Amino acid sequence: MFRVVIPARFASTRLPGKALLPIGGKPMLQWVYERASSAGAHEVLVATDDERIASAARAFGAAVIMTAGTHSSGTDRIAEVARSRQWAGHEVVVNVQGDEPLIPAAAISQVARLLPAHPAGDIATLATALESLEELLDPNVVKVVTDTNGMALYFSRAPIPWNSDSAPAGRASQSNFAGARRHRGIYAYRVAALLRLAQLPRGMLEQREKLEQLRALEHGLRIYVEEALERPGPDVNTLADLERVRAQIAAAGHNG
Repeated sequence: MFRVVIPARFASTRLPGKALLPIGGKPMLQWVYERASSAGAHEVLVATDDERIASAARAFGAAVIMTAGTHSSGTDRIAEVARSRQWAGHEVVVNVQGDEPLIPAAAISQVARLLPAHPAGDIATLATALESLEELLDPNVVKVVTDTNGMALYFSRAPIPWNSDSAPAGRASQSNFAGARRHRGIYAYRVAALLRLAQLPRGMLEQREKLEQLRALEHGLRIYVEEALERPGPDVNTLADLERVRAQIAAAGHNG
């Protein structure tokens, strides 16, 4: 059994109100909710601090939990939900971000199954193989490397792992991205690990890389990483992203 929480906020630096922007006749958040509702979860909740988002979510049938407006991350928002609902420490909750209208239901159910299957993990997430050298060098594409048991060693915006043999003259000469993997921002947490993570201070690595998952690694939480069985679609951070997703959905000619 697992739960899904979709943290959603109205404020967004690059695309304000993006959770409510229309895609194929439905707000973006509704696409995410419908994908999550098809993943076999025991419960799917929208967590927000904004009444506009809450009203829209209730209108398409979602259960909504109002949370504080002071949270700096979706993780903190979900932790408030877990505390208020008094979920048991061993239970699994999946964080599905509200700006991923093309997240496959299969990816949600996959990440939820990982923690029961891997008792040593506190958190689970997904990755996919990089598709280009440009992705390896792009700081907006987060890379991940793992140990032989699938536990994350590090996440970075830098090009990791770096193939020294294929870059004889440094960064500009790199020609090989084989073996590099892109982190996909979907997480499953054991509730106990989630509550602990939300209480931890930001570490040096998180502050430098601007990657929240490094807080978990810096404090000894173990993150299990598995190859996504179905590659997630693009998330929406900019107007260009939104138009790309709208075109993709229009071309597919489907409703969900």
